[in-house]
Amino acid sequence: MEFTNVKLEAANKVAYLSIDVPPANTLSSATLTGLGDAFNYIEGIDDIKVIVLTGAGKFFVAGADIKEFTGAFDNVEQAEQMARAGQKLFDRIESFSKPVIAAINGAALGGGLELAMACHIRYAAEEAKLGLPELNLGLIPGFGGTQRLARLTNKAKALELILTSQFVDGREAERIGLVNRAVPLDSLMDEVKRVAELIALEKSAVSVRAALEAVTYGLAVGQEKGTEKEAVLFGQLFASDDMKEGVNAFIEKRKAQFTDK
Repeated sequence: MEFTNVKLEAANKVAYLSIDVPPANTLSSATLTGLGDAFNYIEGIDDIKVIVLTGAGKFFVAGADIKEFTGAFDNVEQAEQMARAGQKLFDRIESFSKPVIAAINGAALGGGLELAMACHIRYAAEEAKLGLPELNLGLIPGFGGTQRLARLTNKAKALELILTSQFVDGREAERIGLVNRAVPLDSLMDEVKRVAELIALEKSAVSVRAALEAVTYGLAVGQEKGTEKEAVLFGQLFASDDMKEGVNAFIEKRKAQFTDK
Protein backbone atom coordinates (compact mmCIF):
# COMPACT_ATOMS: atom_id res chain seq x y z
CA MET A 1 0.00 0.00 0.00
CA GLU A 2 1.21 3.50 -0.78
CA PHE A 3 0.52 6.94 0.61
CA THR A 4 2.07 10.19 -0.61
CA ASN A 5 5.85 9.55 -0.56
CA VAL A 6 5.35 6.72 1.96
CA LYS A 7 5.16 2.97 1.31
CA LEU A 8 3.59 0.48 3.71
CA GLU A 9 4.19 -3.24 3.95
CA ALA A 10 2.97 -5.50 6.74
CA ALA A 11 4.07 -8.90 8.06
CA ASN A 12 3.65 -10.73 11.38
CA LYS A 13 1.55 -7.91 12.86
CA VAL A 14 4.28 -5.33 12.09
CA ALA A 15 3.79 -2.42 9.67
CA TYR A 16 6.92 -1.27 7.85
CA LEU A 17 6.66 2.35 6.73
CA SER A 18 9.30 3.54 4.29
CA ILE A 19 9.72 7.20 3.34
CA ASP A 20 10.51 7.17 -0.35
CA VAL A 21 11.43 10.54 -1.85
CA PRO A 22 14.58 10.12 -3.97
CA PRO A 23 17.33 10.98 -3.62
CA ALA A 24 17.39 12.03 0.06
CA ASN A 25 13.85 11.46 1.45
CA THR A 26 13.21 15.11 2.29
CA LEU A 27 10.30 16.01 4.54
CA SER A 28 8.09 18.13 2.32
CA SER A 29 4.58 19.09 3.35
CA ALA A 30 3.36 16.33 1.01
CA THR A 31 5.51 13.77 2.81
CA LEU A 32 4.19 14.93 6.19
CA THR A 33 0.67 14.48 4.85
CA GLY A 34 1.53 11.00 3.60
CA LEU A 35 2.94 10.04 6.99
CA GLY A 36 -0.15 11.34 8.74
CA ASP A 37 -2.40 9.37 6.39
CA ALA A 38 -0.36 6.21 6.99
CA PHE A 39 -0.71 6.54 10.76
CA ASN A 40 -4.44 7.22 10.39
CA TYR A 41 -4.75 3.97 8.45
CA ILE A 42 -2.63 1.93 10.88
CA GLU A 43 -4.53 3.21 13.90
CA GLY A 44 -7.67 1.46 12.69
CA ILE A 45 -6.04 -1.89 11.90
CA ASP A 46 -6.14 -4.10 14.99
CA ASP A 47 -3.89 -6.71 13.38
CA ILE A 48 -1.02 -4.19 13.20
CA LYS A 49 0.58 -3.98 16.63
CA VAL A 50 3.98 -2.34 15.97
CA ILE A 51 5.22 0.20 13.41
CA VAL A 52 8.74 0.32 11.98
CA LEU A 53 9.69 3.60 10.29
CA THR A 54 12.67 3.79 7.94
CA GLY A 55 13.88 5.46 4.75
CA ALA A 56 14.17 4.04 1.25
CA GLY A 57 17.65 3.90 -0.25
CA LYS A 58 20.70 5.28 1.54
CA PHE A 59 18.95 7.95 3.62
CA PHE A 60 16.60 7.85 6.58
CA VAL A 61 15.41 11.43 6.13
CA ALA A 62 17.94 14.09 5.13
CA GLY A 63 15.83 16.95 6.47
CA ALA A 64 13.04 19.27 5.47
CA ASP A 65 12.43 20.31 1.88
CA ILE A 66 14.41 23.57 1.94
CA LYS A 67 12.81 24.75 -1.31
CA GLU A 68 9.51 25.10 0.53
CA PHE A 69 11.13 27.57 2.93
CA THR A 70 11.47 30.20 0.21
CA GLY A 71 7.70 30.54 0.06
CA ALA A 72 7.65 31.63 3.68
CA PHE A 73 10.25 34.43 3.42
CA ASP A 74 9.00 37.46 5.40
CA ASN A 75 5.84 35.56 6.33
CA VAL A 76 6.11 34.92 10.05
CA GLU A 77 2.63 33.42 10.38
CA GLN A 78 3.15 30.95 7.53
CA ALA A 79 6.52 29.86 8.93
CA GLU A 80 5.02 29.36 12.38
CA GLN A 81 2.21 27.27 10.95
CA MET A 82 4.79 25.16 9.10
CA ALA A 83 6.47 24.41 12.42
CA ARG A 84 3.19 23.70 14.17
CA ALA A 85 2.13 21.22 11.46
CA GLY A 86 5.33 19.22 11.91
CA GLN A 87 5.08 19.41 15.70
CA LYS A 88 1.47 18.18 15.63
CA LEU A 89 2.35 15.11 13.57
CA PHE A 90 5.45 14.26 15.61
CA ASP A 91 3.54 14.73 18.87
CA ARG A 92 0.99 12.28 17.53
CA ILE A 93 3.68 9.74 16.73
CA GLU A 94 5.18 10.16 20.20
CA SER A 95 1.78 9.56 21.82
CA PHE A 96 0.67 6.84 19.36
CA SER A 97 -1.04 3.88 21.02
CA LYS A 98 1.17 1.35 19.21
CA PRO A 99 4.98 1.25 19.50
CA VAL A 100 6.86 3.08 16.75
CA ILE A 101 10.44 1.98 16.11
CA ALA A 102 12.80 4.08 13.99
CA ALA A 103 15.27 2.11 11.87
CA ILE A 104 17.81 4.83 11.05
CA ASN A 105 19.50 3.34 8.01
CA GLY A 106 21.28 6.51 6.87
CA ALA A 107 21.46 10.24 7.41
CA ALA A 108 18.84 11.55 9.85
CA LEU A 109 19.29 15.31 9.76
CA GLY A 110 17.14 18.24 10.80
CA GLY A 111 13.52 17.23 10.50
CA GLY A 112 14.65 13.67 9.90
CA LEU A 113 16.27 13.44 13.32
CA GLU A 114 13.27 15.21 14.84
CA LEU A 115 11.06 12.51 13.31
CA ALA A 116 13.29 9.74 14.68
CA MET A 117 13.26 11.34 18.15
CA ALA A 118 9.45 11.27 18.14
CA CYS A 119 9.53 7.47 17.77
CA HIS A 120 9.38 5.34 20.91
CA ILE A 121 12.50 3.29 20.16
CA ARG A 122 15.45 4.08 17.87
CA TYR A 123 18.02 1.78 16.28
CA ALA A 124 20.69 3.20 13.99
CA ALA A 125 23.28 1.94 11.57
CA GLU A 126 26.73 2.50 13.04
CA GLU A 127 27.71 4.68 10.07
CA ALA A 128 24.51 6.76 10.01
CA LYS A 129 24.89 10.51 10.50
CA LEU A 130 22.55 12.25 12.93
CA GLY A 131 22.31 15.96 13.61
CA LEU A 132 20.33 19.18 13.74
CA PRO A 133 22.03 21.62 11.31
CA GLU A 134 19.26 24.24 11.26
CA LEU A 135 21.51 27.01 12.62
CA ASN A 136 23.46 26.80 9.34
CA LEU A 137 20.28 28.19 7.75
CA GLY A 138 19.80 30.87 10.36
CA LEU A 139 17.01 28.82 11.95
CA ILE A 140 16.45 26.54 14.92
CA PRO A 141 14.90 23.06 14.90
CA GLY A 142 11.17 23.63 14.57
CA PHE A 143 9.54 20.19 14.76
CA GLY A 144 10.21 19.58 18.46
CA GLY A 145 13.96 19.05 18.19
CA THR A 146 14.98 21.61 20.82
CA GLN A 147 12.76 19.84 23.34
CA ARG A 148 13.25 16.14 22.57
CA LEU A 149 17.03 16.24 22.13
CA ALA A 150 17.52 17.78 25.58
CA ARG A 151 15.26 15.17 27.16
CA LEU A 152 16.93 12.24 25.42
CA THR A 153 20.50 13.38 26.13
CA ASN A 154 20.95 16.37 28.45
CA LYS A 155 20.79 20.14 28.19
CA ALA A 156 24.51 20.68 27.61
CA LYS A 157 24.84 17.98 24.94
CA ALA A 158 21.69 19.17 23.18
CA LEU A 159 22.93 22.75 23.09
CA GLU A 160 26.35 21.63 21.85
CA LEU A 161 24.87 19.68 18.94
CA ILE A 162 22.33 22.37 18.06
CA LEU A 163 24.64 25.37 18.36
CA THR A 164 27.56 23.77 16.47
CA SER A 165 25.43 21.90 13.90
CA GLN A 166 27.79 18.95 14.37
CA PHE A 167 26.78 15.45 13.35
CA VAL A 168 27.30 12.25 15.34
CA ASP A 169 27.47 8.73 13.96
CA GLY A 170 25.34 5.86 15.21
CA ARG A 171 27.94 4.71 17.74
CA GLU A 172 28.18 8.15 19.37
CA ALA A 173 24.40 8.50 19.23
CA GLU A 174 24.12 5.32 21.26
CA ARG A 175 26.74 6.52 23.75
CA ILE A 176 24.87 9.77 24.47
CA GLY A 177 21.47 8.11 24.67
CA LEU A 178 20.09 9.45 21.40
CA VAL A 179 19.46 5.94 20.05
CA ASN A 180 18.87 2.67 21.85
CA ARG A 181 21.48 0.75 19.88
CA ALA A 182 23.83 1.11 16.93
CA VAL A 183 24.47 -1.95 14.76
CA PRO A 184 26.13 -2.61 11.39
CA LEU A 185 23.92 -1.48 8.51
CA ASP A 186 23.61 -4.98 7.07
CA SER A 187 22.08 -6.25 10.31
CA LEU A 188 19.94 -3.20 11.16
CA MET A 189 16.62 -4.40 9.77
CA ASP A 190 17.11 -7.91 11.17
CA GLU A 191 17.61 -6.44 14.65
CA VAL A 192 14.65 -4.09 14.31
CA LYS A 193 12.47 -6.92 12.99
CA ARG A 194 13.47 -9.12 15.93
CA VAL A 195 12.45 -6.47 18.48
CA ALA A 196 9.28 -5.48 16.62
CA GLU A 197 8.08 -9.08 16.34
CA LEU A 198 8.93 -9.81 19.97
CA ILE A 199 6.54 -7.02 20.98
CA ALA A 200 3.92 -7.71 18.29
CA LEU A 201 3.74 -11.50 18.67
CA GLU A 202 4.58 -12.14 22.32
CA LYS A 203 3.06 -9.23 24.27
CA SER A 204 -0.50 -8.18 24.98
CA ALA A 205 -1.54 -5.12 23.02
CA VAL A 206 -3.54 -4.04 26.09
CA SER A 207 -0.50 -3.89 28.37
CA VAL A 208 1.72 -2.46 25.62
CA ARG A 209 -0.74 0.40 25.14
CA ALA A 210 -0.90 1.02 28.89
CA ALA A 211 2.89 1.08 29.18
CA LEU A 212 3.19 3.59 26.34
CA GLU A 213 0.52 5.78 27.93
CA ALA A 214 2.11 5.67 31.38
CA VAL A 215 5.60 6.58 30.21
CA THR A 216 4.51 9.30 27.78
CA TYR A 217 2.07 10.87 30.23
CA GLY A 218 4.57 10.85 33.09
CA LEU A 219 7.26 12.57 31.05
CA ALA A 220 4.77 15.28 30.11
CA VAL A 221 3.36 16.04 33.56
CA GLY A 222 6.03 14.91 36.03
CA GLN A 223 6.63 11.90 38.24
CA GLU A 224 3.95 12.53 40.88
CA LYS A 225 1.07 12.66 38.41
CA GLY A 226 2.77 9.99 36.31
CA THR A 227 2.76 7.48 39.15
CA GLU A 228 -0.91 8.27 39.80
CA LYS A 229 -1.66 7.39 36.18
CA GLU A 230 0.50 4.27 36.49
CA ALA A 231 -1.56 3.02 39.45
CA VAL A 232 -4.83 3.61 37.58
CA LEU A 233 -3.62 1.73 34.51
CA PHE A 234 -2.16 -1.07 36.66
CA GLY A 235 -5.54 -1.52 38.32
CA GLN A 236 -7.42 -1.49 35.02
CA LEU A 237 -5.20 -4.24 33.63
CA PHE A 238 -6.32 -6.56 36.44
CA ALA A 239 -9.72 -6.67 34.74
CA SER A 240 -8.25 -7.76 31.40
CA ASP A 241 -8.39 -11.27 30.00
CA ASP A 242 -4.73 -11.00 29.07
CA MET A 243 -3.67 -10.34 32.65
CA LYS A 244 -5.49 -13.49 33.79
CA GLU A 245 -3.94 -15.46 30.94
CA GLY A 246 -0.46 -14.13 31.69
CA VAL A 247 -0.64 -15.02 35.38
CA ASN A 248 -2.10 -18.49 34.72
CA ALA A 249 0.53 -19.17 32.06
CA PHE A 250 3.28 -18.22 34.51
CA ILE A 251 1.87 -20.52 37.21
CA GLU A 252 1.40 -23.36 34.72
CA LYS A 253 4.90 -22.81 33.28
CA ARG A 254 3.72 -22.34 29.71
CA LYS A 255 3.82 -19.56 27.14
CA ALA A 256 0.96 -17.08 27.41
CA GLN A 257 -1.52 -16.90 24.55
CA PHE A 258 -2.74 -13.32 24.61
CA THR A 259 -5.93 -12.23 22.83
CA ASP A 260 -5.46 -8.46 23.28
CA LYS A 261 -8.52 -8.23 25.49
